[in-house]
Amino acid sequence: MYIIAGLGNPERKYDGTRHNIGFSAITSIADKYNISMDIKKHKALCGKGVIEGQKVILAQPLTYMNLSGESIRELVDYYKIDPEEELIIIYDDINLAPGKLRIRAKGSAGGHNGIKSIISHLGTQDFKRVRIGVGEKPKGWDLADYVLGRFSKEEEPVIRESLQKTIEACCVIMNEDIRVAMNRFN
Repeated sequence: MYIIAGLGNPERKYDGTRHNIGFSAITSIADKYNISMDIKKHKALCGKGVIEGQKVILAQPLTYMNLSGESIRELVDYYKIDPEEELIIIYDDINLAPGKLRIRAKGSAGGHNGIKSIISHLGTQDFKRVRIGVGEKPKGWDLADYVLGRFSKEEEPVIRESLQKTIEACCVIMNEDIRVAMNRFN
């Protein structure tokens, strides 16, 4: 079984923001595979289903981004999964152009507070991640204002396409190998 978690902030006012691209990815996956996101457990909104023959738990932590590790730890413990093998985290990356994907098997937080929290709570950096580019903040902008802002009309088609590629990447990670996914999508 896999847990696929997308990071974001739970309030409606954050829907569609750059920082909530992980939530958007989970919604896209749930929609494609008819997985109802109707379970509130482990400080997350979850859905259970099957994707391309793999049992999955989809999760959107409801702890706010900077505390994502609390929810992820509860999910990992409850479902007794190996985070190195059976956990995929999807989140935003300001160091990548909008829509660009970067897949990694492990690594540091790279300044992302949600990932810092997960590393802290799991006690390891060894878990798979799919980073979705949201673009660099414009010069003179506050970082929080930028990541909590929405995509421009010009960026929206690129973001929609990246969400479809994220679905494909998760399927490749689960059914083939992360190295195959890295070669195909990075």
